[in-house]
Parts: sequence; C-alpha cells; structure tokens
Amino acid sequence: MEINILGPLSLSNGKKRHAMASKRAGAVLTLLALSPGVPVHFDQIVDELWPNQSMANPRNALQANVGRLRKFLKTVAGQGGDLLVRTAGNGYVLDVPAEAVDAHRFVEMADTGTELVRRDPVGAVAKLESALSLWRGPALLDACDGLRCRVRAAYLEERRITAYEDLIESKLAIDVERVPLAELRQLADEHSGHERLSELLMLALYRDGRQGEALEVFHGARRRLADDLGLEPGRALRRVYQAILNQDETLGEPRRALLQAAHV
Repeated sequence: MEINILGPLSLSNGKKRHAMASKRAGAVLTLLALSPGVPVHFDQIVDELWPNQSMANPRNALQANVGRLRKFLKTVAGQGGDLLVRTAGNGYVLDVPAEAVDAHRFVEMADTGTELVRRDPVGAVAKLESALSLWRGPALLDACDGLRCRVRAAYLEERRITAYEDLIESKLAIDVERVPLAELRQLADEHSGHERLSELLMLALYRDGRQGEALEVFHGARRRLADDLGLEPGRALRRVYQAILNQDETLGEPRRALLQAAHV
C-alpha cells in the first residue's frame, strides 16, 4: 500500500487509487505520514486539525476521526489495515515504512539526482524525472492549516523547484534540445525569487542561437524582482547576462558557466 500526499490525498493498492471521504480523517493520515513510524502527540495532532480553535473535548473528536481512518485503511489494505494506525503513548503512529509515502520517496530520489548532476547528468535526469513524476498537485493539499503541515508543504514545494532546476541543468549538459523551453519560461516567470530558473533559461536560449531572447529574459527577471520583491538581480544572474553580452566561450559548457556565475 502506498500513501500519496503530493497532491490530493489518496491510497494506492496495486493500480487502484482510493480517495478519502472524511477530510478530518484524511488530515490525520497526512500528518502521520509526514513521520511514519514516529509517534505524534495527541496535542500536536489537535493543533494541526483545529488550529486556533477552542474545543470542549478535542480528544474525543480526534478519536472519532482516527476511528474513521482505521476503517478506511482496513477497506483499502484488507484485514489488519486498521492496525496501521496505532496508539503509542500519548499519541498515534503510522506503522508503515517511509518508502510507502510518496513525499519521502520524492525527497530521497531528488537528493540522489542532485548528487549526480555534476558527474553523471544522464543518471541525474533519470532520477529527477522519476522524483518529479510523483507530483499530482500541490503538496499536502488535503492537510489542515496547522503549522507543521504548512512548514512541510513549503519545504516540499521548494524542493520540487530545486529538483526541476537540477533536471534542467542536467539536460543542458546533455543536449539543449532536451530542455522544455516553454515550460522553463513559464516557471521562471512564476517564481521570480528563483533566479536560477532564469539563468538556465538564458543559457538554453543562447545555446539554441537565440541571444536576443536570452537577454530579454534577464530584463524581464529584473522587472519582476523589482516589482515582486523590491530586489535587484543577484550576482550569478548578472554574470550570465554579461557573459551572453560578451558571447563568452564558457557558455558552450553550461555546467562551467553556471559554476562560474555562482562563485565569481
């Protein structure tokens, strides 16, 4: 059985996906799935499910939702499925291995792919594409608005972007024609604070013989940074811009160009 939290919450048993009808019970499962095998205290779960709310008997409400969750798990996983959520001390624990949760598999594969970018770009592409394929929507979409879930969702979304950046850098190192320029341009426009996306787009366009478009990407990024964040482009983005203006020979080697932009 697999638990999917990178998008709408669902459980997979073989090829079939099962969605939960109870939002609160699903939120309990999402929270426990963030740390499988580790007990989560009653009070922490209550704070996640009903943040900033005063309740007469929150533990009873929580127990009722855990009961619904156990019934659902038994339906999906069969006999013994209800035992996957156990009472442990003053809390509950989800008794599944970390690899049963898509978010944990994503981080592990993304980290492995990132380590391969500089020495094995082909291997990096395979790992990073597999990692990113696990996403079906915003992270923890069916979680409640508690602090722990908000922080973890933000981390996963950030890791998703950096994994995509590593994927593009690896594809650039192999062949510029493998870079999805329209998709990269859209993400660079949407995430002005991630200047590396604009750097990669500029390099890809330049290597594709589109120097004018590459320079315009810089000017667009500078406008968005000023409008959205009140900032000027960072040193790395400025270095790539200057290198394109000068038609620097290092631009024929994207990894060398990016390293030089980042460290000079």
